[in-house]
Amino acid sequence: MTDPELVEQARAGDQSAFRTLYDRNVDRIFRLAYRMAGEDDLARDFTQDAFLRAWERLDQFRGEAAFSTWLHSIAVSVALNGLRKLDRHRRRERSLEDGAHVAPTRRALEPDAAERLREAVDGLPEIYRTVFLMHDLEGYSHGEIAAALDVAEGTSKARLFRARAKLREHLGDAIQEYV
Repeated sequence: MTDPELVEQARAGDQSAFRTLYDRNVDRIFRLAYRMAGEDDLARDFTQDAFLRAWERLDQFRGEAAFSTWLHSIAVSVALNGLRKLDRHRRRERSLEDGAHVAPTRRALEPDAAERLREAVDGLPEIYRTVFLMHDLEGYSHGEIAAALDVAEGTSKARLFRARAKLREHLGDAIQEYV
């Protein structure tokens, strides 16, 4: 059976057809992921994520290219995003010894400040809240946010600026140094 025939059967819900597509492509996708990640465990995770994403988005496959080509592009995207996330995480990691000599310099938050902040963030308009959460809490760059939301990078920056301004306005001077 050809790949296009298997794709049509898989679209109709036939998991065994997708399993055949998986079997035909898994070694190639794993090798690609391993070359990109350089670690066996990461490559396995990226391979699994790529096939999961392909299954979830099978209805978006237009057939203009071979299924293996489409799957390859998904695997590259998954690996690049996974590596970026891992890099951000590793850049933030510090050993316990690094922080042993650091004393807190900020004053303690008011007892209800965390709840007030949560309510203020929840009260932001969706377009501001999304950028605020992606940038300030998840660590995405404005370029990544712009690509994910399909907006210009400047739009992402402007929305973050407005989100912070609305938070300062809502929270007042009591916790201004935290936003």
